[in-house]
Parts: sequence; structure tokens; C-alpha cells
Amino acid sequence: MYPILEFDSTPEGILEPSRLIKTMDVPEHAVICFFQDVIDELVSSGQARQVAVSHSEMGDHPVYEIQLSGRRLAVLHPGVGAPLAAAILEEQIARGSRKFIACGGCGVLDKNIAVGHLLVPTSAVRDEGTSYHYLPPTREIVPSPEGVKAIETVLQRHGVEYLLMKTWTTDAIYRETAPKASARRAEGCTAVEMEAAAFFAVAQFRRIIFGQILYGGDVVIPDAWDGRDWVSRTSVRQKLFWLAAEACLEL
Repeated sequence: MYPILEFDSTPEGILEPSRLIKTMDVPEHAVICFFQDVIDELVSSGQARQVAVSHSEMGDHPVYEIQLSGRRLAVLHPGVGAPLAAAILEEQIARGSRKFIACGGCGVLDKNIAVGHLLVPTSAVRDEGTSYHYLPPTREIVPSPEGVKAIETVLQRHGVEYLLMKTWTTDAIYRETAPKASARRAEGCTAVEMEAAAFFAVAQFRRIIFGQILYGGDVVIPDAWDGRDWVSRTSVRQKLFWLAAEACLEL
């Protein structure tokens, strides 16, 4: 058997987060935000205050708190890639947050999906490694139904168009080959990103609520990659953050 398939159901790890991270007075609700520019704006405008911090060899990973409609909400950047993102999520769960909505961007496998169009994953193909350390091997994994419902409620409230979809979570952006992209699209994947499957696995393992909203970015198709200048869409990123924050407080 390959190591990645050797699932171990032992409930506690040697470095259990709850032994390393103290429970704190942090908000129950938390937005995981991949947009550092949005977080920087919250901090510089005085809307966010730092309440905790995680550490890695990259440096500090601050956790902030904001107020929305008189309610407390944690905001944090999880880093990029499934292993780090899962670890940052684990540490925030250990601090005390229990209801999460993530917002980020993704590649799209259909060039007809416009830059900035919102995508809500209802399942993720587990083409990464982290999720296999949390749950037995399966081809796909799903987010919390409550998370998806909260996101849909908010998007419909604001009249925002979106797609419910399947995403392809991969560890290797430079190994998104033409045959793989074609195969993933054939099995129903609309997007490709690097964290969703791991997030969903951690959420199921730790029994917390987790949903995710993505916006369509670069086109990842066999005949032609197109960057579409997607990371510079500041207004889309800001609006998506506030939609995610509102959805989080629906939980």
C-alpha cells in the first residue's frame, strides 16, 4: 500500500493543537481570508485589531478581530497550500473558533466563467496529501452543509450570481497538466485550487462548520492558460470578503 493511503484513525496526534495552543477569548466565528491586501486595509483603517498569532518559518501569521453589525468576527490569512492552511486552521480551532467561512480565488477549467464570478464548492477532488491524514481515502470530500447554506443565503440576499460546483484541490500548480485538467473537467470539476479538500477534511475531523467561496481567476485549460490579471481585482476581493463575513455570522 502506498503511504498516502495508510490512514491512521488514532484520534490524537503527538503534536496535538490543544496541547500547544491555549484556548482564548476569540470569536466563535472566523473568516479565513486569502487576500492579504484586504486584511492590510482592515488593519490600516483601524477596523481590525490583532488578538493572537501563529508562527512558522515564514514568520508571523496574525489573527485579527473585527466588529460587524455589533458582533465579533476573527479574520486570518491561512498561508498558501494545503499543509500550512490546515495547520493554521487547526490552531484557530484550538483557540476557540468553531464556525468558519473561507474566501479566496481559484483557477477555472472553463474559459466562459468570467473573472470575479463567484463559485461555491459543494465537493472537492482530493488530489493533495493533507486530507488523507484526517479521513480515510475517498475520491471526493464535501464541506459542511450549514456553511454552503449560509453562503447561499447571503449571496441570494444581495442578488449576487454564483455557481455551486466541484473543485479540484492539488498540491502542485506546475503539474496541472493538459491530460489532468481534461480529466478533472470531465468528472465535473469547474475550478482548481490548493486548499479546499484539506479544509473540509480538518472540519470534519474536528467537527466544526466550514464553508468556502471562491472567485474565478486564471483560465487553466489544455489549449491555453490565461492569467487574466486576476490577482489585481481589488474591488472583487473586498466585496467577497464582506460577503464571506456576513455568511459566517449566519452560522
